[in-house]
Amino acid sequence: MCTVCGCAIADIGDNPNLVQPANAHDHHHPHAHDHAHPHNPVGGTIDFGKGLAGMDIPGLSQERTIRIERDILSKNATFADANRARLRAHGVFALNLVSSPGSGKTSLLVRTINELKDQWPIIVIEGDQQTSRDAERIRTTGAPAVQINTGKGCHLDAHMVGHALDQIPLAPGGLLFIENIGNLVCPAAFDLGEAHKVVVLSVTEGEDKPLKYPDMFAAADLLLLNKSDLLPHLEFDVEACFAAALRVNPHIGILTVSARTGEGLAGFYAWIEARASLA
Repeated sequence: MCTVCGCAIADIGDNPNLVQPANAHDHHHPHAHDHAHPHNPVGGTIDFGKGLAGMDIPGLSQERTIRIERDILSKNATFADANRARLRAHGVFALNLVSSPGSGKTSLLVRTINELKDQWPIIVIEGDQQTSRDAERIRTTGAPAVQINTGKGCHLDAHMVGHALDQIPLAPGGLLFIENIGNLVCPAAFDLGEAHKVVVLSVTEGEDKPLKYPDMFAAADLLLLNKSDLLPHLEFDVEACFAAALRVNPHIGILTVSARTGEGLAGFYAWIEARASLA
């Protein structure tokens, strides 16, 4: 996760020695062989995720990597708990939408807002590395939206979301949609204070994504298989995709939807209503 890329250095407080920034890693450094390498025969698989930490960082032991990750996520969890308490006090039900870039999250969100805004007060937090284009699209629906730009950061964290909540009215009994950075890796590890993570997967991405990026699908409570209107034009095995998701997370809910045609969205809205009533 972000222990590797260094983008979470701001999450660990005032100790910059815990993690080196991403641009500090020069790939032309002398390569000391003081850590285990997953050597395999030519043509085999080199797996750097087999250690205790699930990753390999040159110059850091597995134990040190684990400590850094725990420090990052522990501080984030404190902010997430504060966000969750704040949302609960206002009766706001929050969903964290996660996906790779181009899955159709924003289009799905625009349609969802337009079809639910007479039933719920809706607010949105938009995450992107740069630009406010998605927030501008959301505002055309009439829903208030705050844009968070993360720069080189590859995910939203709970501290960022807390700042966004300072700038947006929390209507009692409302919905908050948080559209995370397009990334199937780092956002999986960061609790933002939401009630549920919803992972959006496009049929154009391939049915094997749950197996390639298992942490994201393991962290999510619902999978929306989007762009179903394109299925007649693609070689996409829906059953294999669902089987892969359930292999990673046996408890994940699954819906096939289309932001373009509206297929399956009634089921998504029912899912929201049922879980919001329990919050």
